[in-house]
Amino acid sequence: MSTLAGSLQALFGFDGFREGQQQTIEQLLRGQSSLAVFPTGSGKSLCYQFTATQLPHLTLVISPLIALMHDQLSFLQSKGIAAACLDSTQTREESQQVMQQVRAGQIKILMISVERFKNERFRRFIQGVPISMLVVDEAHCISEWGHNFRPDYLKLPQYQQELQIPLVLLLTATATRRVQKDMALKFAIQPEHIVQTGFYRQNLDIDLVPAQDKDKLALLKQILNDTDGAGIVYVTQQKTADDLANELQQAGFSAVSYHAGLGNEQRAAIQSQFMAGNTRIIVATIAFGMGIDKSDIRLVVHYDLPKSIENYSQEIGRAGRDGLPSRCVLLASTDGLHVLENFVYGDTPEPHAIQTLLDEIVTNTENGEWETQAYGLAQTTNIRSLPLKTLLVQLELAGAIVPKYSYYNDVRVKWHHDPSRILGMLSPEQATLFRAIVLNTAFKKIWGTPDFERLHQLGFERGVVLSLLEQLGDQGMITLETKGLTEVYGVAPERIDSTLREQLIAYVEEKEQSEVARLATMMRFFQLDRCLNHNLARYFGDAHAPASCGHCSVCRGQVLSMEEDNESMDEEEILADLQLANMWLLQKLPKHQVTPVLLTRFLTGLTQPVFTKLKARQQPLFGKYEELSYLAIKHLAQSL
Repeated sequence: MSTLAGSLQALFGFDGFREGQQQTIEQLLRGQSSLAVFPTGSGKSLCYQFTATQLPHLTLVISPLIALMHDQLSFLQSKGIAAACLDSTQTREESQQVMQQVRAGQIKILMISVERFKNERFRRFIQGVPISMLVVDEAHCISEWGHNFRPDYLKLPQYQQELQIPLVLLLTATATRRVQKDMALKFAIQPEHIVQTGFYRQNLDIDLVPAQDKDKLALLKQILNDTDGAGIVYVTQQKTADDLANELQQAGFSAVSYHAGLGNEQRAAIQSQFMAGNTRIIVATIAFGMGIDKSDIRLVVHYDLPKSIENYSQEIGRAGRDGLPSRCVLLASTDGLHVLENFVYGDTPEPHAIQTLLDEIVTNTENGEWETQAYGLAQTTNIRSLPLKTLLVQLELAGAIVPKYSYYNDVRVKWHHDPSRILGMLSPEQATLFRAIVLNTAFKKIWGTPDFERLHQLGFERGVVLSLLEQLGDQGMITLETKGLTEVYGVAPERIDSTLREQLIAYVEEKEQSEVARLATMMRFFQLDRCLNHNLARYFGDAHAPASCGHCSVCRGQVLSMEEDNESMDEEEILADLQLANMWLLQKLPKHQVTPVLLTRFLTGLTQPVFTKLKARQQPLFGKYEELSYLAIKHLAQSL
């Protein structure tokens, strides 16, 4: 036992393990795949960081955010642990250098995003690397019933088998019992190897304050004046973040907005200013927070409703990680509820869109293979990218399609040396292939396009050709450019029938209902008359929190009651606007595409691929009723 503690002190300088860490590490070192459910900020990462140093080969970490990877990398490098990441911010030279170091066995921990597996070159590289452990951070993304579900995560069990990785560690802060079971099942983790530590945090004061829209700003300023130290204010929409940050700046507060609409460099600068204590308040959408390892955040305010209890718990969990008292305030009103519900409804593919997807696959399958590009497929089917990915993964799981490989539609090469000089540096086998490439590459001025079809007829597979070109690119002999990722699937047409169509329709409808129910559960949770900290812990399966914490608004005798704001709708005006929207859309689209659902999405401002193409945002009616209930507008649209 002392040896583990000794190694911990030597490697990381820590005096002892925190709750749950040692049990998880011991299980992994015995070769038992594990799931660790620890609250935000309680040291989940150390479980893989320490274990990785004790394993013979590479530890591959799947992380959902670049910022998260970079924070963990700088920590590991500061401890002298050889770690690296492959991410979209790197130059080609930087990623080549990382891959060479991994091949040479100089790297213990490699961090990537799950999307990296779509990269043909990465898959070829990683297949040749022995891997001891696969780590999935924010692992609740694997479960369709968890929040922040990411369809690409569903393929991780398959990648684990293909790469023959013997050990898996799943990490999450927010997973209900149902989600934990779902995750463990997918990776064959035994129930006794799920390590869950206490969820309750006694330094967090939870305050639910009833607030009408018009009073929120004044209440927020009052809260900021009453509280010292750094704070995060969460809002739903990017525009609110910008407007609110401006209001606070004008009132003399050190505040700045943060959301996905800002450039990467701008976001990184804002984050580092906040980490360094130069900015006091960040007004942010949920784009901000994952991987924010600032221990002295004293205040988290939800200016708008969070998306779910899971999101709420994760967001307030960023306060007071140093253990000192911190405030979590929700300005509670039902004002933004429709906006949140509408996001859910905007994602659900329509039955005719699902049919279009299936037709697209069947019609364009040649010799048992179907090729597609994400952007074009979204345009053809009018399904947004996340639900479209989800449907493709469901089709894979149903055995209707099988991902075979992906390639870049557009491959261009530029020689830096005379081909005869390059030939002289190759082995006889490679020289034969290179001669064929030179003879079958058509040049326009300095760039050439290899004819993969012709090379295939000569007996050279696409992968082998690309492999040699990549190698020459790595050695600086040529420049290789690749664009237009095309996914190639094998198709089992006999599986694509009306039964499958009905299954997919039922699946997306069930997902929609599950998300709407999640919102309803959250609204009920906020209005409970029992201790909020106790109920929050119970929601995540922790039965050990005190029945009455003494530091939440309910324990102080303030039970929240949120009256549903039954806004008066001018039905005549909405019907007139629906007629106008209908006329405009019928001029642009085939009649069968202009459905009540599409009209509703137009008036409630829910982005769809077809709207982007039509530049619908420029129309005065687009999004006119984004604050109103989607279902109420849809009801009127159906009556047209």
